[in-house]
Amino acid sequence: MPAAVHEGSPFRLADEPTPVELLAKYFRAYADPTRLKILELVAERERSVGELATLTGEAQPKISNHLACLRWCGFVTTRRDHRLIFYSVADPRVIDLLELARGLLADNAEHVSCCRTIATGKP
Repeated sequence: MPAAVHEGSPFRLADEPTPVELLAKYFRAYADPTRLKILELVAERERSVGELATLTGEAQPKISNHLACLRWCGFVTTRRDHRLIFYSVADPRVIDLLELARGLLADNAEHVSCCRTIATGKP
């Protein structure tokens, strides 16, 4: 299926993604440990890229790439202060969803940790 490039964006969407495909893609944003850590950190307070790189132990370009994804998809927003850009959660429901997932995981953590299908992506 051909993909359409949205002007000004490095990201691609199928010409007509289904609601299920979009929802699956939305949840993949939560599926990356670095993006989850970034969301948890900016939920505490706004942070710069450099601060996030230090706190996560990841390289700044990697953090910038994750932030670009999170920003484009509406998870985080920015505020510029001179040369620095600060990131914060764009919508409190993002954090609500994380808290809901933690509550559900509390009852199923052992099963989730043993699940080979989710870990590999293969049935």
